[in-house]
Amino acid sequence: MGLKFPLSLCTAFAVVVLAVPGAWSAEVLGAGASLPAPVYAKWAKAYKQSSGTKVVYQSIGSGSGVAQITAKSVDFGTSDSPLSSAVLEKNGLLQFPTMLGGVVPIVNLPNTKPGDVKLTGPVLADIYLGKIVVWDDSAITQVNPGVSLPNLAIAVVRRSDSSGSTLLFTDYLSKVSPEWKTRLGRGVTVPWTVGLGGKGDDGVSKFVQRLPGAIGFVDYGFALNNALNYTQLKNQSGVFVAPNPQSLAAAVSSNWENSGFSDILTEERSQGAWPITGATFALIRKVQDKPEQAREIIKFFNWAFKEGGKSATEANYVPLADSTAKAVTAQWQVVRDGTGKPLYE
Repeated sequence: MGLKFPLSLCTAFAVVVLAVPGAWSAEVLGAGASLPAPVYAKWAKAYKQSSGTKVVYQSIGSGSGVAQITAKSVDFGTSDSPLSSAVLEKNGLLQFPTMLGGVVPIVNLPNTKPGDVKLTGPVLADIYLGKIVVWDDSAITQVNPGVSLPNLAIAVVRRSDSSGSTLLFTDYLSKVSPEWKTRLGRGVTVPWTVGLGGKGDDGVSKFVQRLPGAIGFVDYGFALNNALNYTQLKNQSGVFVAPNPQSLAAAVSSNWENSGFSDILTEERSQGAWPITGATFALIRKVQDKPEQAREIIKFFNWAFKEGGKSATEANYVPLADSTAKAVTAQWQVVRDGTGKPLYE
C-alpha cells in the first residue's frame, strides 16, 4: 500500500529513487512554503555534498505543505503561517522556525528609488481599504517631506492565492488599524474589498511594475533579490525603518522563544524592528513510523543551523540567531520512534 502523492511530488520523488536505487533511508522529501525555497535549494545542494543525503523540496505553498505533512505524504512540511498549539496537538506535529523573513510594500512611482517613500501603518491600511486613493494625499505627503509625490491614482495590488505573506500583512494591518481588524481581519486569505490579485510574489510584482502608481506587498527576500522599489515603514517605536537583516533580526525577542515560536513578529516594540517580520517554519511528526527518515530531517536542519547561515544571508534571508537555533534544537527531543525512543541525540 503506497502513499499517494500529487503528480509534481511523484515526479520529483521518482527521479530521486531512480538516481539512487534502494537508498530510501538517505533521501528526504519536503514540501510547502515558497518563501524559503531558494535557501532550501542551496542547503540541499551543500548538504548532499557533505553527507550524501539527498533532500528534495517542492515549493507548493504553505497550505499545501501543511496538508501534505498532515496526510503523511512527505517527510517534512513547511509553512510561513505558524499553526496553533491546538492544531499541532491534534495532528501530532512539531513546529519550529528555520529562518526569518518578512513582508515588504513595493511601489511603482516615478523619480523614486528603494526606501525613498515612507508609510505609516494606518496609511497603509487606509490605502488597502480604498480610503486613500492618490499618492499626493495629505496623509502620505505629511510623512514624506522632500519627496515629490505625483497626483497619480494608487493601483492596489494584493495576493489572489492563500499565502503566509497575506497572513503577515493582514496581521500587521489588524494591529495598526481598528477598522481593518473589524472589517477584514487577518488570515492567509481575507475578503479584499479593493485591488488586483496576483498569484505569488511574482504575480504581484509583475502587476506593480506594469501599473504606474501601483503598490503591492511581497516577501522580503524576493523584493531585495529583484531590486524592487520598497518603502520604509514607521514601527511601533515611532521610527521609520527600511527592510534589512538588522531590522528583521531586531523583531526577535525572548518572548518569541517563550511562546514556543508561535507568536507572529509583527509590530514589535524594538526600536529598530521591521514591523512586518515573521518566520518560516518546518513541520515534522512527533511519533515517527519511519525513524531513519526523521533522523535525516533532524540532521539536515541541525547542519543548516550550523553551516547554512552564509548561504541564507547571500540569498537575502536572515538565519536564526545562535541562541534561537539552540532553543529550537532542544525541542527535537519530543520526536520519537514508535517505541518512544528519542531520535535526536
